Amino acid sequence: MEKKIIMICMFIGTAIGGYIPTLFGADLFSFSSILCTALGGFLGIWIANKLI
Repeated sequence: MEKKIIMICMFIGTAIGGYIPTLFGADLFSFSSILCTALGGFLGIWIANKLI
């Protein structure tokens, strides 16, 4: 069950992190979007570990 929660939080973090730069005019496949996707994934994993 813990692995499922971590994967869900990681998915949500990568989705939000990848979309945030598009709100400021960047492309979906720009460097900032890819960087924010990685940061969002790490942040989602960190939040999931704090919840568990």
